[in-house]
Amino acid sequence: MARELDGKVVAITGAASGIGLACARRCLRAGARVVLIDRDEERLRGLCAEEGPEAMPLVVDLADPASVAGMVPGILAVAGGLDVFHANAGSYVGGDLVEGDPDAFDRMLALNVNAVVRTVRLVLPHMIGRGTGDVIVTSSVAGVVPVPWEPVYTASKHAVQAFVHTVRRQVMKQGVRVGAVLPGPVVTALLRDWPEENLRKAKAEGWVIEPEEVAEAVLFMLTRPRNVTIRDLVILPATQDI
Repeated sequence: MARELDGKVVAITGAASGIGLACARRCLRAGARVVLIDRDEERLRGLCAEEGPEAMPLVVDLADPASVAGMVPGILAVAGGLDVFHANAGSYVGGDLVEGDPDAFDRMLALNVNAVVRTVRLVLPHMIGRGTGDVIVTSSVAGVVPVPWEPVYTASKHAVQAFVHTVRRQVMKQGVRVGAVLPGPVVTALLRDWPEENLRKAKAEGWVIEPEEVAEAVLFMLTRPRNVTIRDLVILPATQDI
């Protein structure tokens, strides 16, 4: 098996499930040491025990600025360095704007946008100081295509795209690559508000993709030569008509 990430340290937020966990496992198989970041301490420790000593848990509550402030020191303490930061954690609220819960919208925006900005800001000085590094953000196809049944989620991912594009320009001369992976519908806990019948139909008809397929896309981004940046990688179900 190819070990394209030998010697690298990768840190991933929202790593206890879904895309984050799939990316953590793929990076481990590629030879990286991986810091799995999540607020679910019990699940993190169980997963890391299963994956072995190269998987290291770090409990961070992205909704708590004080907890986030300790993230980079925590990564350096357990792993001794940082080569790749994957700002993956996020949430989903769809549905009609008028009928939606504004508090739920606020919580989603705080995680999808504010936590990304805060965590990326914290990891950049370490990477700039080393003259190299990779930042990947889990965005969504909703960041480039307005989706009418999820207006606030779409807004959050458009904000992420603007952030990725502008920060990339700020740090590219310091050797830091910044890019986004933009999946279509992925079978994760974020789809828990889908009716079960709709989800079964979506799987049967190929309207959704698996987290592992996103993880392969992320590995592709990370393993390009250093003179190449994958700014945006859109990964869709073959039947998605956008």
